[in-house]
Amino acid sequence: MLNIKNKSSTSTKSKNNVIITKNISVNKSNSNNNYLLQQSSSSNSITSNSTATPSSYNSYSQQQQFFAKLQATQSPTSPTAPTDTKTIMHSSSTKSRGHTYQPSSSTGPNPNTKFLLSDFTICRTLGTGSFGRVHLVQSKYNNKFYAMKVLKKTEVVRLKQVEHTNNEKHILEQVQHPFLVNLWGTFQDSANLYMVMDYVVGGELFSILRKTQRFPDHIAKFYAAEVILAFEYLHSNDIIYRDLKPENLLLDHNGHIKITDFGFAKYVPDITWTLCGTPDYLAPEIIQSKGYGKAVDWYSLGVLIFEMLAGYPPFYDDDHMRLYEKILSGRIKYPSFFDPIAKDLLKRLLTSDLSKRYGNLKGGSNDIKSHQWFKGIDWDRLIKREVQAPYIPNVSGEGDASNFDVYPEEREPYGKPCNDIHRDKFSTF
Repeated sequence: MLNIKNKSSTSTKSKNNVIITKNISVNKSNSNNNYLLQQSSSSNSITSNSTATPSSYNSYSQQQQFFAKLQATQSPTSPTAPTDTKTIMHSSSTKSRGHTYQPSSSTGPNPNTKFLLSDFTICRTLGTGSFGRVHLVQSKYNNKFYAMKVLKKTEVVRLKQVEHTNNEKHILEQVQHPFLVNLWGTFQDSANLYMVMDYVVGGELFSILRKTQRFPDHIAKFYAAEVILAFEYLHSNDIIYRDLKPENLLLDHNGHIKITDFGFAKYVPDITWTLCGTPDYLAPEIIQSKGYGKAVDWYSLGVLIFEMLAGYPPFYDDDHMRLYEKILSGRIKYPSFFDPIAKDLLKRLLTSDLSKRYGNLKGGSNDIKSHQWFKGIDWDRLIKREVQAPYIPNVSGEGDASNFDVYPEEREPYGKPCNDIHRDKFSTF
């Protein structure tokens, strides 16, 4: 989906979701929700292109095994979490082009876990969207809190988002990184798909940016640096993220980012042509329907840095076509208060010339990391989360939801039996 933000400043909360197929159909969402994937995202997005549900386990033995399994499961941040021998895409360590991330054997969930709706108590809504909701839930077995994304199958199918939904699940099953949201397991019933993920208690970066209007250089630099390390990891696994924006950056209890909403992420070893993303953040080559690769993520990094420093994106317009024309023109008006060094970096990221765009050159992401604007960043300490964050969220406990907006709780009860005509489209859930 293409998330479109109609705003002249960060005080505007909503980015309108636009779903684009080859014939470009539009779906507008009324609310902003950073936990939901593209279909139910906090912003608006663009994208191109039948059996009975079991209500209980088959045997008492299976119930007991599941009970024991969940009792052993700990939060990803818990020092007492059990060893997980599951291989996450690579056998030992992941090389982030100069900064090695070693997946800890004590922090990794097993995303292949299958749950039941009855395993959780639904506490409150964290976000809403056109496809469903994200809830704060508590496990009945280990009492820990999680975010549970609930997607309506009929809406996913109607808006032709089956591939993106399955894509999100498959990618989240394969990645593990300090700055990415973990997937703990999935399941489905007759009407809905469920994804159980980390609950990131600090809320979204967009809320902080909205309150402060804009960030000083050192704060924008901190968040941008953590995004760079996450992108390095994804790109090293041939995954493009394609939906960077402040709404999709959550803050953990220590103030470090967790990138969420992988509805547009895709395994791309070479190039792809799918039209998707958030309008304000679209790289020119996406708009031009050219084949594109990982460079689009580095362009969106430039948009993010600009928005954090200015309080608004470099290109914005209520009319989508005029917005795209501005992006293609490449004419950016930089505020007078911008640091010349930051401006130099942005010019090297926000260029339509792929032979000049930083991140896409021979030096890869090291060209960005070695730029003078990032001088003083200790990348090795940052990947280990040893650098103190500039903002520590006010959190009273693990289940505190005060950093998220309040949503009406009216909804149809989950788990009601119905004709499950779409189960075959989501066979791995």
